[in-house]
Amino acid sequence: QVQLVESGGGLVQAGGSLRLSCAASGRTFSNYFMGWFRQAPGKERELVVRISWSGVITYYTDSVKGRFTISRDNAKNTVYLQMNSLKPEDTAVYYCATANAAGTFNNWGQGTQVTVSS
Repeated sequence: QVQLVESGGGLVQAGGSLRLSCAASGRTFSNYFMGWFRQAPGKERELVVRISWSGVITYYTDSVKGRFTISRDNAKNTVYLQMNSLKPEDTAVYYCATANAAGTFNNWGQGTQVTVSS
């Protein structure tokens, strides 16, 4: 398994920006599809964005299109989520995850809290 550690969360005002990082260790990072998920209080965890092993972005949820950007640096074993124009509804715990060969996300970090104040 790849071990995942998220960082970069915090409190920001609406309209502000944050960059989340997910550092991976263990097995070969570059073999995996990666995703950022989020879970707001009382809601189910949702996939925000997904990136292939080669850096192709394969999915953005509609609510973040044009505001969030995922990228990965396989040399640094790190995936990033740049979040701009943040809204209070973006408040959630954000998790990074790796997918198995079937495309199922089954390995998670511990999460990082993002709070956007109005």
